[in-house]
Amino acid sequence: MARERTISIIKPDGVEKNIIGEIYRRLEAAGLEIVAARMLHLTGEQAGKFYAVHRERPFYSDLVSYMTSGPVMVQILEGDDAIDKNRQIMGATDPAKADPGTIRADFASSIEENVVHGSDGPETARQEIAFFFSDDQICPRTR
Repeated sequence: MARERTISIIKPDGVEKNIIGEIYRRLEAAGLEIVAARMLHLTGEQAGKFYAVHRERPFYSDLVSYMTSGPVMVQILEGDDAIDKNRQIMGATDPAKADPGTIRADFASSIEENVVHGSDGPETARQEIAFFFSDDQICPRTR
């Protein structure tokens, strides 16, 4: 197994539902370590840059509006196969198709408001980590 880092974002609806602790519990129970975390309220410019890959898609402006509608919790997860493990814990983007017991199956209200975001691959994870955190803000576990 490869030791990896990935970004996890608890989106505005997850923060509003007050389930940050429950999401953290699930991530940690799966063996993932939180090595950096911060709460912020994204600006339109930040959300637009973060989701620039979707700029030409019809849902882009709604996505930016949603991601700026309230604070988000952003964290770096570290662990064996962290990217895939986080994606399994999150569940399918569409909560109606998410496996029972996943975050989205349990808490998401729609495909648009689906509680969490996670990097989809190693290169995306590197880019997303650098978008939100500098190296000196990451605290690898030493004990």
